Amino acid sequence: MTTTRFRDSARYWRTPLLPGADLLTAEYHDHEFTPHWHDAYTIPVIEAGAETYRYRGSRHVAEAGSVPVINPGELHTGSRAMDEGWRYRVLYAPVDYLQQVAEDIAGAAQPVPWFDADVIRDIDLAQRLSHAHRLLEANGDPLAAHAAMLDALSTLLVRYGRTRPDVPRSVAGDTRVRTMKERLSEALAAPVTLAELADAVGLSPFHAARLFSRETGLAPHAWRNQIRLQRSLAPLRAGVSVTEVAAASGFTDQSHFTRHFRRMFGVPPGRWQGT
Repeated sequence: MTTTRFRDSARYWRTPLLPGADLLTAEYHDHEFTPHWHDAYTIPVIEAGAETYRYRGSRHVAEAGSVPVINPGELHTGSRAMDEGWRYRVLYAPVDYLQQVAEDIAGAAQPVPWFDADVIRDIDLAQRLSHAHRLLEANGDPLAAHAAMLDALSTLLVRYGRTRPDVPRSVAGDTRVRTMKERLSEALAAPVTLAELADAVGLSPFHAARLFSRETGLAPHAWRNQIRLQRSLAPLRAGVSVTEVAAASGFTDQSHFTRHFRRMFGVPPGRWQGT
């Protein structure tokens, strides 16, 4: 019996029916996503093969028919879990959009939805999400497509939506990390040294780097690159050239920007921009 090996192929696209959302139809074999996060909820449905990823301190495997939701701002990776690779569809749902759906369901104000780290194995939910995703991609009947997506998202929220648990943290550590994040997020094209970062919080460079990495899961330079990539999306979407966006984002050149962008999004910025 022969099996089909998936190829690295991805298409990002958007629809006016879900303002601010990005959607992805893709299959991967060789590509490996480096540790990264998204500002939106990552809501995938695995249609074939299997993906493995690290998330919230554990390694998970999501096989066909599963829905491995990632909360916004949460660090995760991604690569094949079997020789063939995997094929999936993903909705990157803005936080305010999903919260509004939750409030519409409850008929009252609701906290920001949160999902447990475990892979959701719910064939009915997977079929609803896949069906809605396909209808949106086909760009046919907008009434049917919008209704199908609201049905899928409401099913996800009713069955699996939670409130984010309180996690005890060091107040001093939080304040220092927040200060370092603010410093790293300013003037992204300007260089920042570890010594400058450490001075801003009254620590040695060694202790500043260790604290930041422990609290965020990334070294300061890697975290800053994530911010650069996240902020590059708006100008790319607005039609600014990849060369200009790379320079404004603080990358040394276009190839440097493209390399990091592809590791995070699975496609080069020019192809992402052309969706």
